[in-house]
Amino acid sequence: MADAPTPEDLAALQEELASFSVGQFLVSTASTIASLAYAKLERGDLPEAKKAIDALQSLVPLVEGPLNPQFQLALSKLQVDYAAAVSG
Repeated sequence: MADAPTPEDLAALQEELASFSVGQFLVSTASTIASLAYAKLERGDLPEAKKAIDALQSLVPLVEGPLNPQFQLALSKLQVDYAAAVSG
């Protein structure tokens, strides 16, 4: 069984998290969720795919910069693929 983290460990983790930019975290999270949505669609797990697509839809407007159009495109493709899977 692992030892409980010490107060110093928790403080170090909090400091590390504080050093991340929210923008970088949003890009990373959106990328992970998009990948997960594609995987769920490929496996035919439509309820989970829908959750991932909905989550991505809420994150895409928050992604700033040159990656936003790529996430918009991925979201659109996922929505179309999901609609085709549901109706087919």
